[in-house]
Amino acid sequence: MSDIRIRKAEGTWTVRAGGAVLAESRNALELSEDGHADVIYFPREDVAMAFLDRTDHGTHCPKKGDASYYSIMTKSTELQNAAWSYEDPLPEAERIRDHLAFYASDTVTVERV
Repeated sequence: MSDIRIRKAEGTWTVRAGGAVLAESRNALELSEDGHADVIYFPREDVAMAFLDRTDHGTHCPKKGDASYYSIMTKSTELQNAAWSYEDPLPEAERIRDHLAFYASDTVTVERV
C-alpha cells in the first residue's frame, strides 16, 4: 500500500523570494506523504529557472528516489538548497518528474493565490 498521494493542486500557486516571483502555476501538483506536511510541486516550465543554481547537495527518499537541489539567487543573498527536484523519480512518484518544490521559510513563500 502506497503512502504517497499525488494530485493536482487546486487553484493558482506561487513562490516568492527576495521580492521576485519565482514560480506561478495553475498546474502545480500536491504530494501527500504519511508523516510529512503536504508539498506543492511546480512544473519546471512555470519556474523562473534563471533564479536557481543547481548545487551538489542530494538526498535519497526510499519512496521518491534521489533528489537534486537548487539554491535561489536573489538580489541580496543566496538561499542554499532552497528548492529540490526528483529528476528520475521512482515509479510511485513519476508524476513529479520535471517539477520543483521549495522550502517555505521566512524568506521564501509558497502560497495559493
